[in-house]
Amino acid sequence: MINIINKIINIIKNIPLTKLVRKKKLTPIERLSSRLGYMGTSFMMMSPHLLPDKIGMVTYIIAGIVSIPQVFVAKQWNLVAVNLNVAIAYIILYLTN
Repeated sequence: MINIINKIINIIKNIPLTKLVRKKKLTPIERLSSRLGYMGTSFMMMSPHLLPDKIGMVTYIIAGIVSIPQVFVAKQWNLVAVNLNVAIAYIILYLTN
C-alpha cells in the first residue's frame, strides 16, 4: 500500500505545475483596472476610520468610483451596482451636510 502511495506521489511530483495553469497575459486595460481596484479597496478600508469628518465621505466617494473599472472589466455587474450605490449614497450624504 505504501509503495502505491509513493508511486502516486512521484507521478504528481513529475508533472510540471506550469502544465496545470493557463498562461494569460493581462491586457493594458486589465492591468490598469486591477491597479485602480487595489487603490479603491485601500480607500474603502481607510474610510470608516475617517467617517465622522467630511474627508471620510470624500474617500468613500473616491473608493466607489475608482473601484468600478476593475469590476466592470471582470463583468461582475453586482459589484458595479454596489460601488455605484456607495458613490451615489455618499455624494448625497456629502451634499446634505
